[in-house]
Amino acid sequence: MKSFVYTIQEAIGIHARPAGLLVKEAKKYQSTVTIVKGDKSVNAVKLMALMGMGVKCGDTVTVNVEGPDEETAAPALEAFFKETL
Repeated sequence: MKSFVYTIQEAIGIHARPAGLLVKEAKKYQSTVTIVKGDKSVNAVKLMALMGMGVKCGDTVTVNVEGPDEETAAPALEAFFKETL
C-alpha cells in the first residue's frame, strides 16, 4: 500500500465539482483509493460518500492506494491533488 498526506487548498474544499473530478481520476486505476479524514474513510470512487465527509479548505487527508497499479497510481493521484485540490 502507498499513501500520502495532503492539506486541501481548494477554497471550498471537496464539494461537488472537485469531488466529481476526484472520482473520475480514481476510476482510472485498478487500485482501491481510500480517502481518510480523522476517523472517517471512504472509497474515492463513491461520490456521495466523498462529499459527505465534509472536507474543507485547510483539512488534512490521508490518501491510501492499494492494488496492482499502486506504484503508478499514488504519484499520479498526489499530482492530481496538488493541481486540483
